Amino acid sequence: MGLFSSFCIHTFMKTLAEAYQKWDAPVISLMAATGASPFGVLVATLLSLRTKDEVTEAAARRLLARADTPEAMRALGEETIRELIFPVGFYPTKARRLVEICGILMEKHGSRVPDSMEALLELPGVGRKTANLVLVEGYGIPAICVDTHVHRISNRLGYVRTQTPEQTEMALRERLPLEYWASYNEMLVAFGQVLCRPLSPWCSRCPVAHMCPRIGVERSR
Repeated sequence: MGLFSSFCIHTFMKTLAEAYQKWDAPVISLMAATGASPFGVLVATLLSLRTKDEVTEAAARRLLARADTPEAMRALGEETIRELIFPVGFYPTKARRLVEICGILMEKHGSRVPDSMEALLELPGVGRKTANLVLVEGYGIPAICVDTHVHRISNRLGYVRTQTPEQTEMALRERLPLEYWASYNEMLVAFGQVLCRPLSPWCSRCPVAHMCPRIGVERSR
């Protein structure tokens, strides 16, 4: 496996954790750390899809300030929700799904966001990435949330060799020590936003560059 044969996940995570102190937390982690409920985490995560963090945070806080329970949000109605969450990506679809989800939470879960993968995946618009993030940030349950950053960086390091985010999640479940499940997404998302960019990553500034074989990197800074 060449350079990767000397890779140590414990050293990698420790080094990244030290660097992370200087970076902005991803928006969902930030909201969870500042008191968002599991419902707030679910709402913010749904809004974050295909949307920049700063837009997500502003929209989520506007919406949750008006309605922080399924009952209150459903009562707002789809049109008001659309206005409150604009300009997040696909805001009409997200407004409709939020109303649907609130109804399901009220009717099937006693207005509580479920804390199991199976139940979360039954909610419209909720995939494994969203479900895992709700488990981690909403309930503190160890889970591996794989978004584009986690998928890209895990493969760039050679820690996994996968083609899709779901394959990456399953590979990480087999390999990543349980102690890092909850923090892996949070730190790699921040790392991916600041340094380990999709194109031309900042390898010259990277605190873990000496551990990385840079698989697939054609140009760096």
